[in-house]
Amino acid sequence: MRSVTIILIASFSVFTSVLFSQTALVDLSNIKRKWLDITYANLSPAEKLDIYLPDDGDGPFPVIISIHGGGFMFGDKADEQLNPMLKGLNHGYAIVSINYRMSGEAIFPANINDVKAAIRWVKANAAEYKFSPKRIALWGGSAGANLAALAGTSGDVKELEDMSMGNAKQSSRVMAVVDWFGPTNFLLMDEQLKETGNGKPDKSEANSMLSKVLGQKITEIPEKVKMANPESYITSDDPPFLIQHGTKDPIVPTQQSVLFYEKLVKVLGKEKVTLHLLEGVQHGGKEFETPENLQIVFSFLDKILK
Repeated sequence: MRSVTIILIASFSVFTSVLFSQTALVDLSNIKRKWLDITYANLSPAEKLDIYLPDDGDGPFPVIISIHGGGFMFGDKADEQLNPMLKGLNHGYAIVSINYRMSGEAIFPANINDVKAAIRWVKANAAEYKFSPKRIALWGGSAGANLAALAGTSGDVKELEDMSMGNAKQSSRVMAVVDWFGPTNFLLMDEQLKETGNGKPDKSEANSMLSKVLGQKITEIPEKVKMANPESYITSDDPPFLIQHGTKDPIVPTQQSVLFYEKLVKVLGKEKVTLHLLEGVQHGGKEFETPENLQIVFSFLDKILK
């Protein structure tokens, strides 16, 4: 029998499907210190980020870099996915929310190249924006969690960096990762969805979001798919991970996070990896954003970044 440390979080609220296609933007009117649409690289107009600082203090502030989801096809750095991350302002964090190239513009590894370029930009510009360059965490949901986890495990892997995008003297390593229901092994997803019966096993189809971001039907390019899987790069110097996933997720099967957790634990140890399964919760939802759950997230980050 597998030995897995899992915390089940009960939820009785009614699920409303969240596929991160919402267009509603966050309300930024009460944030005093912010800088919007800053260019962090010059390959695409998509390569922009927004910065939010706590109302008070001179820093340097630990940084949460927010990576939005949307199937690698849509989503925005200022849409409602940012709401839970912005709660970090009240905990003394600077929040940096990034856009990156979507699959309609460029295929993998463009998206992870962008994420790593943004991390390097944050470090290079730390003094100007009151960041603490050594205290950076990544936090993403769904596709954004894949990119957060991938950046977290791949560190300075040259194959996923494009140093021509700037700040080549900086490392893209980070101190912590919050992974909300992210896919971590694309080729297993259909089999896992069949096992659970929670969703349609269509991830391997030629027109799937995964095939589009990889540039070809994923079953035809297993080596390239492996490059996009965070579990491919796990090493003992990876940062701590907090992974949270709903047990009824019809989009990204829960087994993705369970298996990723187990592989991380084998290398990093249980003290550096935490898995929370939210009982009865589907893909995203307000259950992730309750005060109780956000306290879990910020307690995790506080232990590492403060």
